[in-house]
Amino acid sequence: MDPDAVARSVHRWIEEYSGPEVDAAEMLVDRHDPDATAFTIVDVEDDRLIAHPLTYGEIADRSRRLATALAARGVGPGHRVGVLMGKRAELVVSLVALARLGAVYVPLFTAFAPPAIELRLTAAGARLVITEPGQVDKLEGLDVETIVAGPEFDRLVEESDPVPSSVAVGGDGMLILLFTSGTTGAPKGVPVPVRALAAFSCYMTYGLDVVDDDVFWNAADPGWAYGLYYGIVGPMATGRPNLLLRGGFSPTMTARVFTEFGVTNFASAPTVYRALSKDPSITGFSLRRASSAGEPLTPDVVVWSRDALGVEVRDTYGQTEHGMFINNHWHDDLRRPVMPGSMGFAMPGFSTSVVDGQIAIDVRHSPLMFFTGYLDAPDKTAARFTDDGAWYLTGDTGRMDEDGRFHFTARDDDVIIMAGYRIGPVEVESVLVTHPAVMDVAVVGRADELRGEVLEAFVVLTSGVTGTPELERELQQLVKTGFAAHAYPRTVHFVDALPKTPSGKVQRFLLRR
Repeated sequence: MDPDAVARSVHRWIEEYSGPEVDAAEMLVDRHDPDATAFTIVDVEDDRLIAHPLTYGEIADRSRRLATALAARGVGPGHRVGVLMGKRAELVVSLVALARLGAVYVPLFTAFAPPAIELRLTAAGARLVITEPGQVDKLEGLDVETIVAGPEFDRLVEESDPVPSSVAVGGDGMLILLFTSGTTGAPKGVPVPVRALAAFSCYMTYGLDVVDDDVFWNAADPGWAYGLYYGIVGPMATGRPNLLLRGGFSPTMTARVFTEFGVTNFASAPTVYRALSKDPSITGFSLRRASSAGEPLTPDVVVWSRDALGVEVRDTYGQTEHGMFINNHWHDDLRRPVMPGSMGFAMPGFSTSVVDGQIAIDVRHSPLMFFTGYLDAPDKTAARFTDDGAWYLTGDTGRMDEDGRFHFTARDDDVIIMAGYRIGPVEVESVLVTHPAVMDVAVVGRADELRGEVLEAFVVLTSGVTGTPELERELQQLVKTGFAAHAYPRTVHFVDALPKTPSGKVQRFLLRR
């Protein structure tokens, strides 16, 4: 271990990304070799995997031209623009084009139904959405303009002159506005400043240990924090290419990508690893690094991976508000033996402990901490910090052993983590309760061997209505169309009443039992 080298790296990143003249587009794209590959877009065509390299030069030119087209639409510094896309080149170009204008990128998960999209666009104050053909129908009826990937997007780029210069918003300027999953109410907006690139670079380097000659593949969706921070933004900040597979997950497809592209460094959710571990054909690989994030990693996956992948999967921990900050680090300067069930040690640049039973960040001594508060939500912001403002409280309970390793215990809030996606029960409940047969409802998570957790709904019906399998299916479909296709309750229990406190708050912990 070389603590001096680590400290120098952290200090360098802070200096790079924290000044008042920092230009995000310069840091992400323009300073890199224009001929170097930034991303490899992988399409599935006629059962073949077709690679389309996307260079920094291509991103630079297309983003400059798109910035001109966006400016003509009235987009300028501080304006929020929604981006509703999967893993495609236009997503990357859009993010950088917005950065050139000093505007703010608002990611939208493609599995969201129209109400969930509208809620986030309204909260962000976005009046323009850049989307793709398969998603454009979700925006019908909303008070937004659209730009659609394909001929329209390409024409705007081709017919526009490059913007002559980029807006430097500085380290504290907002780059991204990413919404949480809405655990205890409406989703909260997390402003992500340009200086967050320092923390992302630290995790890419010390947590994942992505090096120059790696073939890196972060398989997470860019509609959520892990995929956006460490599959899009982090790779560009550090100049480490990432694979972007345009296709659904399956163990067979994952194995093909490993083999055909020679993947050496892989990052994904425990759900992906669990699915791979159930397929006996997934064996004989020799990855250099494998990392997990999104939910606690079970020890059986670690044991399986050593033989099947040629390397153990290492767990890491973080949240939307600050990115990853506790890791079983892979870098040689920080790597230590893995203890089953442990999330690992604090990442450089973060001082962490357990405060009032919760995993907490010492804001005073954590120079990589970038979260200062939720968008337009002072009360919810205050609830995340101790009264003196010294500690950020994650809401996750845990313990720290005598060696400084952190162990996850439970969540203090009611968030459900399914297949790495954080789902707030209130959003699902808000959809279910619109059904005329539903008088009251509560949603909780249930342990699931493959997905980690799945949703279960406890429904109190209106007078005279009887719970039936047909009504259960109707309620499940209501969530699919009213919130998100992945977030429907796998089981609906029809009950006479919900357990509540004297003040009327649902006691979800009793339902989880």
